[in-house]
Formats: sequence, C-alpha cells, structure tokens
Amino acid sequence: MSGQPEGNYYDKYNSKNPLARRMMDGFLRAFDDLSVAAKAGAGYEAGCGEGNLSFRIARRGIAMRASDISKRLVEEANRKALADGLTARFECASIYDLTEQQAAAELVVCCEVLEHLEHPEAALDVLARLARPYLLTSVPREPLWRMLNMVRGSYWRAWGNTPGHVNHWSTGAFLRFLGTRFDVLAVRTPLPWTMALCRVRTHPAGAGTP
Repeated sequence: MSGQPEGNYYDKYNSKNPLARRMMDGFLRAFDDLSVAAKAGAGYEAGCGEGNLSFRIARRGIAMRASDISKRLVEEANRKALADGLTARFECASIYDLTEQQAAAELVVCCEVLEHLEHPEAALDVLARLARPYLLTSVPREPLWRMLNMVRGSYWRAWGNTPGHVNHWSTGAFLRFLGTRFDVLAVRTPLPWTMALCRVRTHPAGAGTP
C-alpha cells in the first residue's frame, strides 16, 4: 500500500540507486525468511502498492490476494499478475474497510503501511481480525530512517521525515505496539527497517491462557 497520495509514491523496490538497492536487498531477504517461516498456504496483503511483495510470495506457488487504496497501482498489479501468469488478485480498498470475508488469510502481510496511517491502532485491530493466524509487517526504524534521509540531503526542513509518514516507531516501540494484539514470533532489522512475524493473540495481553 502506498498509504499516501500518489504524488508522493516512490517505487523503492525497483530503485536504480546502488545504496537503496543494497538496503532493499536486505529488506527482501528478511521478508523472504519470515514469509517462508509462516508456512502459509494462502495470503493477503493489505497495502500492496504495485504488488512486489505479493508477487514474491505468489512465485512460491502460494495463492495471494491483495488490496491498495490506489486504483492506478491496483490496475498495474493486476496487469503484471496476468502477464506473469501468477496466482494473485488485487482490489482497490482501504485497510480500515477490509472484512474477514474479503481478506482473512493464513498469512496477512502489511509492510510499509502503518507509518502512513492516521489511525494505526484501528488498522491493527483490522489486521488482528484478518490474520489466521499470522501477520508479517514492517515499518521504517526511527530515528535512523530520518537520520539517513538527512545524510543524503533529503527533507531537511522536516528533520528528515519522509512526506506522508505520520507515525514514527523505534524497534522497541513498534514491537510494544504489535504486542497489544499479537505475539511477536520473530524480528528482523534490515537497515533501516523493523520487520516482525506475529501470531494473533486470542486472549488479552497479560491474561493467562486457559
């Protein structure tokens, strides 16, 4: 999911910049490790953008469905899936509006989305209803993300904040946020992100199991 107006969309997955490419290679290795660890037979990606992550999973023979708020990106993802013969289907939808009938899956993916949302707690509640039982999610690692932006001379007036980022989590803060609804099973920190594979909690945080 771009999670932001289309004018701010940056396709980091296909960047030609050598440094950005190296960082994305680390991100994708972590993503592959955690998505394989879930051993899911089917998945749903909330906030898919052009579908890059859904395609990576679909290429392993796993049926993927996905959504994004951008009609243009969804149309592009569907064209690419058809051209590549991949078992993936994309639709236009807001993460807040996703229903269990529409989007519940063994593995739910929501990467590079939550930092854009005005109501991340509400989105996490939706993801907890959809995950059956796994969630794979990532956000930029702060304040490192903003520091690296400033090092490369970007967004100085905003202290390095990428346009559209309204939430800023350190690794610890993000894991605590996830812990309100999920048990965190595994964590990766490819520079400069925090990525976690989680299992939905079926009992309130702090409560004992039956």
